[in-house]
Amino acid sequence: MIHIAALDHLVLTVADMARTCEFYRLVLGMEAVTFGGDRQALHYGRQKINLHQTGASFAPHAQVPTPGSADLCFLISGSLDAAEAHLQSLGVPIVAGPVRRTGAAEELLSIYIRDPDGNLLELSVPAGPLGDGVNAPR
Repeated sequence: MIHIAALDHLVLTVADMARTCEFYRLVLGMEAVTFGGDRQALHYGRQKINLHQTGASFAPHAQVPTPGSADLCFLISGSLDAAEAHLQSLGVPIVAGPVRRTGAAEELLSIYIRDPDGNLLELSVPAGPLGDGVNAPR
């Protein structure tokens, strides 16, 4: 049996490389990096998101690489209130939340946004006990 230790990277297929890099840099604080000559990725913490341009995916790739088909959850540092204020200052609409969700390790409090391709991005913090005043639902 194989035992997975961690996720190193994932791949998003994008319609507009520059627009995607700018969104993830400005909105989520990721670093756009070039590797392997001319390939693009978004780096954060110890992970990265490799980017494939629609119609020019690096082989091998998903059977049907499509922009806007991802649903990703990112654990954020800080509060959801601060994240919401940042998103509002940039004009990025929150499409849902805050709502309680079940995460991989604990209950989460989440808000949802979309990237330029329409991928759903869940931004989450540990939910904490109800009524703790820090991350409790409003």
